[in-house]
Formats: sequence, structure tokens, C-alpha cells
Amino acid sequence: MTQEEKQTQLRWYGAPLRVRYQESDQMGVVYHANYLNWFEIGRTEMIRQAGFNYRSMEDRGVMLPVIEINAKYASPARYDDLITVYTAITDFSRLRLNYTYEVRRVTDEEHQRNVGKVWTEGDTLPGELLVTGTTRHVWLNTDWKPVRLDQALPELYTALRSAFTGGEGQEP
Repeated sequence: MTQEEKQTQLRWYGAPLRVRYQESDQMGVVYHANYLNWFEIGRTEMIRQAGFNYRSMEDRGVMLPVIEINAKYASPARYDDLITVYTAITDFSRLRLNYTYEVRRVTDEEHQRNVGKVWTEGDTLPGELLVTGTTRHVWLNTDWKPVRLDQALPELYTALRSAFTGGEGQEP
């Protein structure tokens, strides 16, 4: 990893959701696999906040499959809860990208107050912690071969590097 790819602190991006009826069981508790979908929503929205979207990325020949996923459940989300999926990049290189997630139940007030905010490690994320998780990814081309993101899609590489570092270490 080069110096500009090194991170000084986590930068958390939030994606709010309301738990839908079909995501819960008869007891009103969210089925565990839905958290994996919510992780995907978190990283998709984070990339969107960086100025890109998955469709344009894939249209330009770059894919980002999951190669490892972990989740730890602390407390269940329930039907109609307002939650936020907080997502941060923990490792970033030209070939790989790793994320960490926190799914938290938030109040309407916390949600309204924090739309579009980016948190750093010194900040306390709002809400009650429900689930933590991580995912690991690799950059591939449409032939499912590893690809260097800085060569295949340099604008996305720059945007994600900025999301990772907070703009530190960017070339002029």
C-alpha cells in the first residue's frame, strides 16, 4: 500500500433505513441474513456519496465482489425500527477494498440531525448498536480477472481514496 492509500482514522458514512415488514419474522425480529443486504446498501450509498454508483462502475468494466463477510449480532432490529447502516473503509489499495459496518437503531431526531454527516473515529456514532460486520472485496474486470482500480477507473480510485483518507495525501 502506498503512502496516499494509508488512512489515519475511520470515516463513517450513514445510510438510513426503516425496517420493512417482510424483513422480520412473526415475532417482529429482523431475519439475520437481512443485515448482509443492509451492509450492501451501506457500501453502495457510501460509493454514491463519493460521487459514483455501482451501475456506472460496472458499465465501465469494474466489479467489486465480496470475498469474505463477517457479522456479530448484539441486539435485534425489529419491524418499523429506524436504523442507520454506518459504513467505513478499513483498508484500501489498487486491488482490494475492505469495509466495516455498524447497524444502529436511531431515533427520528438522531436521523434528522445527521443526514449526510460523515463521522470520524473521535465521534460517537448515534443510536443503539445492533450489529457489527466486515466485508472484504477484490477489484475485477468483466472477465473476472483482478484489475488495478487506479488503471481501470482512476476517477473512482481517486474518489474512494478521498473517502478513505478524508482528502489527505492526494496528489495536486
